[in-house]
Amino acid sequence: MRLRVEFTTEPFDLDEAPQHALVAREVVEGAALDAVDVGPFGNTAEGGADAVLTAVDALLRKSLAAGATRVSLQVNVIGESDGEGQK
Repeated sequence: MRLRVEFTTEPFDLDEAPQHALVAREVVEGAALDAVDVGPFGNTAEGGADAVLTAVDALLRKSLAAGATRVSLQVNVIGESDGEGQK
């Protein structure tokens, strides 16, 4: 199964990216994902279910520890893969 996660971390700071946003970016850019799009008001990452779910776990834990007061995310199934993550 392939998944897409869209997420934002708060609080926002339009002048400078807060530490929790930088940490979230590091997590998704360092994960074994197929596609990552990081923007000022939202971020998207895609990959196999195991990779996305592992990245989401790390994203939540690390961005909250870095000062995020809210993490909004949405996870969508976008297709099937070659059996990765299926049981």
